[in-house]
Amino acid sequence: MRVDLFDFELPEERIALRPAEPRDAARLLIVDPAREGFQDLIVKDLVDQLGPDDVMVFNDTKVIPAQLEGRRVRGENIGSVSATLHMRVSPSSWKAFARPGKRIKQGDRIEFGHDGDNACLAGSLGAVVSDKGDAGEVTLTFDLSGPALDEAIAAVGHIPLPPYIASKRPEDAQDRKDYQTIYAREEGAVAAPTAGLHFTPELFAALDEKGVGRAFVTLHVGAGTFLPVKADDTTEHKMHHEIGHIDQATADRLNAARAKGGRIVAVGTTSLRLLESAAKDDGSIAAWSGATDIFITPGYRFKIVDRLMTNFHLPRSTLFMLVSAFSGLETMRKAYEHAIDTGYRFYSYGDASLLTRKN
Repeated sequence: MRVDLFDFELPEERIALRPAEPRDAARLLIVDPAREGFQDLIVKDLVDQLGPDDVMVFNDTKVIPAQLEGRRVRGENIGSVSATLHMRVSPSSWKAFARPGKRIKQGDRIEFGHDGDNACLAGSLGAVVSDKGDAGEVTLTFDLSGPALDEAIAAVGHIPLPPYIASKRPEDAQDRKDYQTIYAREEGAVAAPTAGLHFTPELFAALDEKGVGRAFVTLHVGAGTFLPVKADDTTEHKMHHEIGHIDQATADRLNAARAKGGRIVAVGTTSLRLLESAAKDDGSIAAWSGATDIFITPGYRFKIVDRLMTNFHLPRSTLFMLVSAFSGLETMRKAYEHAIDTGYRFYSYGDASLLTRKN
Protein backbone atom coordinates (compact mmCIF):
# COMPACT_ATOMS: atom_id res chain seq x y z
CA MET A 1 0.00 0.00 0.00
CA ARG A 2 1.06 3.59 -0.57
CA VAL A 3 2.53 5.07 2.59
CA ASP A 4 0.94 8.47 1.91
CA LEU A 5 -2.47 6.88 2.59
CA PHE A 6 -1.45 6.94 6.27
CA ASP A 7 -0.50 10.61 6.37
CA PHE A 8 -2.40 13.31 8.24
CA GLU A 9 -1.79 16.80 9.60
CA LEU A 10 -1.13 17.04 13.33
CA PRO A 11 -0.86 20.45 15.03
CA GLU A 12 2.23 20.80 17.23
CA GLU A 13 0.11 21.68 20.26
CA ARG A 14 -1.48 18.22 20.20
CA ILE A 15 1.85 16.56 21.13
CA ALA A 16 1.89 15.82 24.88
CA LEU A 17 5.13 16.67 26.69
CA ARG A 18 3.98 15.37 30.09
CA PRO A 19 1.46 12.65 31.03
CA ALA A 20 -1.95 13.27 32.58
CA GLU A 21 -2.02 13.40 36.36
CA PRO A 22 -3.24 11.06 37.72
CA ARG A 23 -2.44 8.63 34.94
CA ASP A 24 -5.97 7.27 34.59
CA ALA A 25 -7.38 10.79 34.13
CA ALA A 26 -6.24 10.74 30.49
CA ARG A 27 -8.96 10.81 27.86
CA LEU A 28 -10.15 7.58 26.20
CA LEU A 29 -11.69 7.50 22.74
CA ILE A 30 -13.94 4.50 22.05
CA VAL A 31 -13.75 3.37 18.41
CA ASP A 32 -16.01 0.62 17.05
CA PRO A 33 -16.19 0.24 13.25
CA ALA A 34 -19.67 -1.28 13.59
CA ARG A 35 -21.07 1.89 15.19
CA GLU A 36 -21.59 5.44 13.96
CA GLY A 37 -19.52 8.11 15.66
CA PHE A 38 -17.18 7.90 18.64
CA GLN A 39 -17.51 7.96 22.41
CA ASP A 40 -15.39 10.33 24.52
CA LEU A 41 -14.52 8.96 27.96
CA ILE A 42 -11.58 8.94 30.36
CA VAL A 43 -9.33 5.97 31.13
CA LYS A 44 -11.06 5.42 34.50
CA ASP A 45 -14.18 4.52 32.48
CA LEU A 46 -12.37 1.57 30.92
CA VAL A 47 -13.90 -0.79 33.47
CA ASP A 48 -17.37 -0.12 32.02
CA GLN A 49 -16.21 -1.19 28.55
CA LEU A 50 -15.10 -4.70 29.60
CA GLY A 51 -16.75 -7.85 30.91
CA PRO A 52 -15.80 -10.49 33.49
CA ASP A 53 -14.82 -13.01 30.79
CA ASP A 54 -12.42 -10.60 29.08
CA VAL A 55 -8.65 -10.79 29.61
CA MET A 56 -6.38 -7.77 29.28
CA VAL A 57 -2.85 -8.56 28.12
CA PHE A 58 -0.08 -6.25 29.32
CA ASN A 59 3.55 -5.97 28.22
CA ASP A 60 5.65 -6.07 31.42
CA THR A 61 8.91 -4.95 29.80
CA LYS A 62 10.92 -2.38 31.76
CA VAL A 63 12.61 0.61 30.14
CA ILE A 64 16.35 0.85 30.68
CA PRO A 65 18.40 4.07 30.38
CA ALA A 66 19.53 3.13 26.89
CA GLN A 67 20.57 6.56 25.61
CA LEU A 68 24.37 6.73 25.83
CA GLU A 69 26.57 9.76 25.22
CA GLY A 70 30.32 9.52 24.79
CA ARG A 71 33.24 9.90 22.45
CA ARG A 72 34.77 7.90 19.64
CA VAL A 73 38.50 7.32 20.00
CA ARG A 74 40.43 6.51 16.80
CA GLY A 75 44.09 7.12 17.56
CA GLU A 76 44.36 10.85 18.22
CA ASN A 77 41.11 11.48 16.35
CA ILE A 78 38.31 12.01 18.91
CA GLY A 79 34.68 12.88 18.25
CA SER A 80 31.37 12.98 20.11
CA VAL A 81 29.03 10.01 19.71
CA SER A 82 25.43 9.38 20.72
CA ALA A 83 24.01 5.84 20.72
CA THR A 84 20.55 4.45 21.45
CA LEU A 85 20.61 0.75 22.32
CA HIS A 86 17.70 -1.11 20.79
CA MET A 87 18.28 -4.89 20.96
CA ARG A 88 20.60 -7.08 23.00
CA VAL A 89 22.34 -9.76 20.92
CA SER A 90 24.63 -11.32 23.56
CA PRO A 91 25.59 -10.82 27.23
CA SER A 92 28.15 -8.21 26.11
CA SER A 93 26.70 -6.85 22.83
CA TRP A 94 23.85 -4.58 21.79
CA LYS A 95 22.60 -3.35 18.46
CA ALA A 96 22.28 0.43 18.54
CA PHE A 97 21.46 3.45 16.41
CA ALA A 98 24.51 5.72 16.50
CA ARG A 99 25.04 9.34 15.51
CA PRO A 100 26.85 10.64 13.55
CA GLY A 101 26.46 7.32 11.75
CA LYS A 102 28.58 8.14 8.70
CA ARG A 103 31.65 8.94 10.80
CA ILE A 104 31.61 5.71 12.79
CA LYS A 105 33.57 2.76 11.45
CA GLN A 106 33.86 -0.89 12.37
CA GLY A 107 36.67 -1.27 14.90
CA ASP A 108 36.21 2.18 16.44
CA ARG A 109 36.63 2.46 20.20
CA ILE A 110 33.87 4.37 22.04
CA GLU A 111 33.94 5.54 25.64
CA PHE A 112 30.48 6.32 27.03
CA GLY A 113 29.61 8.18 30.19
CA HIS A 114 31.10 11.60 29.51
CA ASP A 115 30.87 14.26 26.84
CA GLY A 116 33.48 14.97 24.22
CA ASP A 117 35.07 17.77 26.25
CA ASN A 118 35.63 15.64 29.33
CA ALA A 119 39.09 14.12 29.40
CA CYS A 120 38.41 12.09 32.53
CA LEU A 121 37.37 8.51 31.82
CA ALA A 122 36.36 7.70 35.41
CA GLY A 123 32.97 6.02 35.44
CA SER A 124 32.96 5.52 31.69
CA LEU A 125 31.79 2.44 29.81
CA GLY A 126 33.94 1.23 26.92
CA ALA A 127 32.84 -0.53 23.75
CA VAL A 128 34.09 -1.44 20.29
CA VAL A 129 32.04 -1.13 17.09
CA SER A 130 32.12 -4.79 16.08
CA ASP A 131 29.77 -4.41 13.11
CA LYS A 132 28.15 -1.61 11.12
CA GLY A 133 24.90 -1.89 9.21
CA ASP A 134 22.59 0.50 7.38
CA ALA A 135 21.06 3.80 8.49
CA GLY A 136 23.42 4.33 11.41
CA GLU A 137 22.87 0.92 13.00
CA VAL A 138 25.92 -0.61 14.69
CA THR A 139 26.71 -3.52 16.96
CA LEU A 140 28.53 -2.46 20.13
CA THR A 141 30.59 -5.04 22.01
CA PHE A 142 31.22 -3.73 25.53
CA ASP A 143 34.12 -4.34 27.89
CA LEU A 144 31.64 -5.62 30.47
CA SER A 145 29.11 -8.44 30.25
CA GLY A 146 25.90 -9.66 31.86
CA PRO A 147 24.76 -8.02 35.12
CA ALA A 148 27.94 -5.92 35.30
CA LEU A 149 27.09 -4.38 31.92
CA ASP A 150 23.50 -3.79 33.02
CA GLU A 151 24.69 -1.90 36.09
CA ALA A 152 27.08 0.22 34.03
CA ILE A 153 24.38 1.13 31.51
CA ALA A 154 22.07 2.12 34.36
CA ALA A 155 24.83 4.31 35.80
CA VAL A 156 25.85 6.21 32.66
CA GLY A 157 22.70 6.03 30.49
CA HIS A 158 19.69 8.29 30.10
CA ILE A 159 16.03 7.47 29.50
CA PRO A 160 15.63 7.60 25.69
CA LEU A 161 12.63 9.91 25.39
CA PRO A 162 10.90 9.75 22.00
CA PRO A 163 12.37 12.30 19.56
CA TYR A 164 9.12 14.30 19.41
CA ILE A 165 9.50 14.97 23.16
CA ALA A 166 13.30 15.12 23.36
CA SER A 167 13.38 17.79 20.64
CA LYS A 168 11.24 20.07 22.81
CA ARG A 169 12.69 19.54 26.29
CA PRO A 170 15.48 17.58 28.02
CA GLU A 171 14.93 14.36 29.96
CA ASP A 172 14.64 14.93 33.72
CA ALA A 173 14.27 12.94 36.94
CA GLN A 174 10.46 12.84 36.63
CA ASP A 175 10.73 10.96 33.33
CA ARG A 176 12.34 7.99 35.10
CA LYS A 177 9.01 7.55 36.87
CA ASP A 178 6.60 8.78 34.20
CA TYR A 179 8.11 6.75 31.34
CA GLN A 180 7.60 3.41 33.12
CA THR A 181 4.46 1.36 33.70
CA ILE A 182 3.55 0.51 37.29
CA TYR A 183 3.89 -3.22 36.46
CA ALA A 184 7.23 -3.11 34.61
CA ARG A 185 9.52 -5.94 35.74
CA GLU A 186 11.50 -7.44 32.82
CA GLU A 187 14.40 -5.10 31.97
CA GLY A 188 15.29 -4.66 28.33
CA ALA A 189 13.07 -2.08 26.60
CA VAL A 190 14.41 1.18 25.25
CA ALA A 191 10.92 2.59 24.71
CA ALA A 192 7.89 2.29 26.97
CA PRO A 193 4.78 0.30 26.01
CA THR A 194 2.92 3.58 26.31
CA ALA A 195 -0.71 2.40 26.49
CA GLY A 196 0.25 0.82 29.82
CA LEU A 197 1.35 4.17 31.24
CA HIS A 198 -2.32 5.02 31.92
CA PHE A 199 -2.85 2.32 34.54
CA THR A 200 -2.91 2.96 38.29
CA PRO A 201 -3.35 0.67 41.30
CA GLU A 202 -6.86 2.08 41.68
CA LEU A 203 -7.78 1.20 38.10
CA PHE A 204 -6.38 -2.30 38.54
CA ALA A 205 -8.51 -2.69 41.68
CA ALA A 206 -11.65 -1.60 39.80
CA LEU A 207 -10.92 -4.05 36.97
CA ASP A 208 -10.35 -6.82 39.52
CA GLU A 209 -13.68 -6.06 41.16
CA LYS A 210 -15.39 -6.32 37.77
CA GLY A 211 -13.72 -9.70 37.24
CA VAL A 212 -11.69 -8.63 34.20
CA GLY A 213 -8.70 -10.95 33.77
CA ARG A 214 -5.11 -9.75 33.61
CA ALA A 215 -2.18 -11.50 31.90
CA PHE A 216 1.40 -10.45 31.22
CA VAL A 217 3.70 -11.04 28.26
CA THR A 218 7.11 -9.53 27.50
CA LEU A 219 8.25 -7.74 24.35
CA HIS A 220 11.33 -5.56 24.71
CA VAL A 221 10.41 -2.48 22.70
CA GLY A 222 13.24 -1.23 20.47
CA ALA A 223 14.13 2.25 19.28
CA GLY A 224 13.08 1.15 15.80
CA THR A 225 9.51 1.91 16.86
CA PHE A 226 10.34 5.63 16.40
CA LEU A 227 11.92 5.28 12.96
CA PRO A 228 9.94 6.97 10.17
CA VAL A 229 8.76 4.97 7.19
CA LYS A 230 10.88 6.39 4.38
CA ALA A 231 9.65 4.05 1.66
CA ASP A 232 6.84 5.05 -0.69
CA ASP A 233 5.18 1.64 -0.40
CA THR A 234 4.67 -0.49 2.72
CA THR A 235 6.16 -3.54 0.99
CA GLU A 236 9.53 -1.75 0.87
CA HIS A 237 9.74 -0.98 4.61
CA LYS A 238 11.96 -3.11 6.85
CA MET A 239 10.92 -3.65 10.47
CA HIS A 240 13.56 -4.09 13.17
CA HIS A 241 13.46 -7.21 15.32
CA GLU A 242 12.30 -7.12 18.93
CA ILE A 243 12.78 -9.87 21.52
CA GLY A 244 9.86 -11.30 23.48
CA HIS A 245 8.28 -14.32 25.11
CA ILE A 246 4.96 -15.79 26.24
CA ASP A 247 5.02 -18.63 28.77
CA GLN A 248 2.87 -21.76 28.58
CA ALA A 249 0.66 -20.83 31.54
CA THR A 250 -0.26 -17.51 29.91
CA ALA A 251 -0.96 -19.19 26.56
CA ASP A 252 -3.21 -21.74 28.29
CA ARG A 253 -5.08 -19.01 30.14
CA LEU A 254 -5.75 -17.00 27.00
CA ASN A 255 -6.92 -20.08 25.10
CA ALA A 256 -9.29 -20.95 27.97
CA ALA A 257 -10.69 -17.42 28.01
CA ARG A 258 -11.40 -17.53 24.28
CA ALA A 259 -13.04 -20.94 24.63
CA LYS A 260 -15.46 -19.40 27.18
CA GLY A 261 -16.32 -16.57 24.81
CA GLY A 262 -14.13 -13.95 26.46
CA ARG A 263 -12.37 -11.24 24.48
CA ILE A 264 -8.61 -10.78 24.35
CA VAL A 265 -7.81 -7.11 24.93
CA ALA A 266 -4.25 -6.12 24.04
CA VAL A 267 -2.91 -3.19 26.03
CA GLY A 268 -0.64 -1.55 23.50
CA THR A 269 0.56 -2.38 20.01
CA THR A 270 3.56 -4.22 21.47
CA SER A 271 1.30 -6.71 23.28
CA LEU A 272 -0.73 -7.13 20.09
CA ARG A 273 2.33 -7.72 17.91
CA LEU A 274 3.65 -10.36 20.28
CA LEU A 275 0.29 -12.13 20.58
CA GLU A 276 -0.16 -12.18 16.82
CA SER A 277 3.40 -13.47 16.39
CA ALA A 278 2.60 -16.39 18.69
CA ALA A 279 -0.93 -17.08 17.39
CA LYS A 280 -1.76 -20.07 15.24
CA ASP A 281 -4.01 -19.95 12.19
CA ASP A 282 -6.82 -21.63 14.17
CA GLY A 283 -6.96 -18.68 16.60
CA SER A 284 -5.16 -20.40 19.45
CA ILE A 285 -1.95 -19.20 21.02
CA ALA A 286 1.17 -21.15 21.91
CA ALA A 287 4.07 -20.51 24.24
CA TRP A 288 6.59 -18.48 22.29
CA SER A 289 10.07 -17.02 22.64
CA GLY A 290 12.33 -15.26 20.16
CA ALA A 291 12.58 -12.24 17.88
CA THR A 292 9.70 -10.85 15.87
CA ASP A 293 9.63 -8.31 13.05
CA ILE A 294 5.92 -8.71 12.29
CA PHE A 295 4.64 -5.77 10.21
CA ILE A 296 0.86 -5.38 10.31
CA THR A 297 -0.84 -3.34 7.58
CA PRO A 298 -4.41 -3.30 6.20
CA GLY A 299 -5.29 -6.71 4.81
CA TYR A 300 -3.69 -8.56 7.71
CA ARG A 301 -5.95 -11.27 9.21
CA PHE A 302 -5.93 -10.98 12.98
CA LYS A 303 -5.94 -14.31 14.76
CA ILE A 304 -6.37 -13.66 18.47
CA VAL A 305 -6.74 -10.02 19.55
CA ASP A 306 -10.33 -8.72 19.75
CA ARG A 307 -9.80 -5.23 21.19
CA LEU A 308 -6.80 -2.92 21.41
CA MET A 309 -6.06 -0.11 23.85
CA THR A 310 -3.45 2.20 22.38
CA ASN A 311 -2.28 5.81 22.29
CA PHE A 312 -2.45 8.08 19.24
CA HIS A 313 0.39 7.53 16.79
CA LEU A 314 2.54 9.45 14.32
CA PRO A 315 1.48 10.08 10.72
CA ARG A 316 2.97 7.61 8.22
CA SER A 317 4.12 5.37 11.08
CA THR A 318 3.98 1.57 11.28
CA LEU A 319 1.78 1.96 14.37
CA PHE A 320 -0.85 4.02 12.56
CA MET A 321 -0.75 1.36 9.85
CA LEU A 322 -1.36 -1.29 12.52
CA VAL A 323 -4.41 0.44 14.02
CA SER A 324 -5.74 1.03 10.50
CA ALA A 325 -5.44 -2.70 9.84
CA PHE A 326 -7.24 -3.40 13.11
CA SER A 327 -10.25 -1.09 12.83
CA GLY A 328 -10.12 -0.02 9.17
CA LEU A 329 -8.24 2.82 7.51
CA GLU A 330 -11.25 5.06 6.95
CA THR A 331 -12.50 4.50 10.50
CA MET A 332 -9.11 5.43 11.93
CA ARG A 333 -8.72 8.49 9.71
CA LYS A 334 -12.09 9.73 10.98
CA ALA A 335 -11.17 8.81 14.58
CA TYR A 336 -7.92 10.77 14.39
CA GLU A 337 -9.71 13.73 12.79
CA HIS A 338 -12.17 13.65 15.71
CA ALA A 339 -9.32 13.39 18.23
CA ILE A 340 -7.46 16.36 16.73
CA ASP A 341 -10.61 18.50 16.50
CA THR A 342 -11.64 17.78 20.11
CA GLY A 343 -8.25 18.30 21.74
CA TYR A 344 -6.92 14.81 22.42
CA ARG A 345 -3.22 14.68 23.32
CA PHE A 346 -1.00 12.55 21.05
CA TYR A 347 1.95 10.17 21.33
CA SER A 348 3.75 8.57 24.28
CA TYR A 349 2.51 10.87 27.05
CA GLY A 350 -0.83 11.49 25.38
CA ASP A 351 -4.37 10.16 25.62
CA ALA A 352 -5.64 6.69 24.71
CA SER A 353 -8.13 4.92 22.50
CA LEU A 354 -9.96 1.61 22.82
CA LEU A 355 -10.44 -0.01 19.42
CA THR A 356 -12.66 -2.88 18.35
CA ARG A 357 -11.47 -5.17 15.57
CA LYS A 358 -13.10 -4.58 12.20
CA ASN A 359 -13.89 -8.23 11.54
